[in-house]
Amino acid sequence: MSAPPLPRPEPTPDAMAFDVRSLPTVETPCVLVDADVMESNIERMQSSMQRSGVGLRPHAKTHKSRRVGRLQVDGGAVGLTVATIGEAEVFADAGIRDLFIAYPVWATPAKAARLCALHERIDLLVGVDSVEGATQLGSQVRGGASRRMRVAIEIDSGERRTGVEIDGAVAVADAAVAAGLEVVGVFTHGGHSYQDPSLVGPAALDEVRVLTGAAAALAAGGHDVEVLSAGSTPTAERSAHGGVTEERPGTYVFGDRQQYHLGSVEADELALVVAATVVSAARGRFVLDAGAKILAKDRPAFLEGFGCLPDHPGSTIVRVYDHHGVVETPGPVPAVGTIVAVVPNHVCPVVNLGPGLTILRGGSVVEDWSVDTQHRF
Repeated sequence: MSAPPLPRPEPTPDAMAFDVRSLPTVETPCVLVDADVMESNIERMQSSMQRSGVGLRPHAKTHKSRRVGRLQVDGGAVGLTVATIGEAEVFADAGIRDLFIAYPVWATPAKAARLCALHERIDLLVGVDSVEGATQLGSQVRGGASRRMRVAIEIDSGERRTGVEIDGAVAVADAAVAAGLEVVGVFTHGGHSYQDPSLVGPAALDEVRVLTGAAAALAAGGHDVEVLSAGSTPTAERSAHGGVTEERPGTYVFGDRQQYHLGSVEADELALVVAATVVSAARGRFVLDAGAKILAKDRPAFLEGFGCLPDHPGSTIVRVYDHHGVVETPGPVPAVGTIVAVVPNHVCPVVNLGPGLTILRGGSVVEDWSVDTQHRF
């Protein structure tokens, strides 16, 4: 059976902003970031949101780096989005004063104590998506903070992951207020945009529809909300209208193969690659020292393989083991010892799995940045 056609041609070295055919000599596998491209991506998304009159609150689970987060906030972002309390603690320690944990946190006593400590230090917003979750959060933080904790209610816009339907928002808000929380907003994630390039536009419309619908339902139920927060890299620039007050894209900062094929980034906006060394070679096949423990196993249904190799067109990473990436190629097999670049399918787990970020400028390594929120929950 032949592979399905790609949504668009794979990125080529000539189309990328930095030349992956002349990678520096580095210890592999490693995560390489071209700082100039990354900074351009930060500026581009910020400018787009400013033109739309919508706040940008980037999701820091992609880069997991204090330094990148500071670049985003200094560039005009209203704050950062995080997925865990641990991530929030790291960015608060780095001086980021406005953080949104866009996740339905179940507040155990230990987590509640950490939330209260954060709430006293910064402007903190916490996600809820159920009566039980809101009641639990309120009961656990009551008495632990000097002011009411702010929450946003997650609304499902079509991904069928977390979030309530519009008609369930008022019940969650009522429970939150009864538990002593302050309901200030609603949020959603158009994650179904990742399923197929044809779904990006409809998913963006879904985000606007459910956020405005939920806000109207809450207002009718006596809850006026000021935050309407949408979020995903594919939909961010398409849903930044119609009452949406902020967007939460994350992957745009580096780009990846999936975002390229979804049309969210262009080849010259790919700022991150995994450098890997050819450790074995045979006719029509070679093996990289980058396997599942750095490339991860994400593979969208509309893509073949576990990443692409821009300087080896037509090649496919057909299998990944823990520390082996098996590549089938119709072209010349590179010599053992050759360093090649892989554009990963999904950059977020790659950053989390990697040893750090090796920063390039002008094709040369200039410094190494830590992955500050790695393993922080």
